[in-house]
Amino acid sequence: MAGFNKVVHSYDEALAGLNDNMTIMVGGFGLCGIPEGLINHMVKIGVKGLTAISNNAGVDDFGLGLLLKQHQIATMIASYVGENATFEQQMLSGELNVILTPQGTLAEKIRAGGAGIPAFFTATGYGTPIADGKETREIKGRHYVLEESLTADFALVRAWKADTMGNLVFRKTAANFNPMMATAGKITVVEAEEIVEPGELDPNHIHTPGIYVDRVIKASFEKRIEQRTVKAAK
Repeated sequence: MAGFNKVVHSYDEALAGLNDNMTIMVGGFGLCGIPEGLINHMVKIGVKGLTAISNNAGVDDFGLGLLLKQHQIATMIASYVGENATFEQQMLSGELNVILTPQGTLAEKIRAGGAGIPAFFTATGYGTPIADGKETREIKGRHYVLEESLTADFALVRAWKADTMGNLVFRKTAANFNPMMATAGKITVVEAEEIVEPGELDPNHIHTPGIYVDRVIKASFEKRIEQRTVKAAK
């Protein structure tokens, strides 16, 4: 990796500087658009005490569920426990600190963090345990909760295409949390299905400009389906 070329060729390079007790953002929704290889390498290197910010935590044997299985995550900031029995068990036993956050609020907390906005008011959660201990305010006759923004030491995202300068294109629903997380990490690492030379991506189709991206690695993905539903044969 040199100059404007942000491509790295190993997962050790991609995750250099990731240490115990750091905060990570991990893109994806369910198993759609998750950075599979980066997650697998975190399991391999054994970092622990992590605070993970993600919509959910994968499933028991895939995605962030692998980190939970190895007890590498201490705090999970998410909007959905999902189909992950390990997540549920660790939360109920008190082993895992879980900060459940309404999905739209979670997305806005990340977007605000990337935009340098320290906090914002939202009506979501007012009058519920979500608002406990938080500042509230009445504005024009409606009550709002003050939510602080989120940033992370590392943002781990997945893109469909990237150029060597870190400009990114996401494909369909795999965009989900990935574009906003790419802006909110002190170090943003991207796993891409395809890496092309500068100028090959149509500027009108770039979702995340390379200024937000620090490292890019090419990978292949299993693209596992979380819940496969088929029509009965006739």
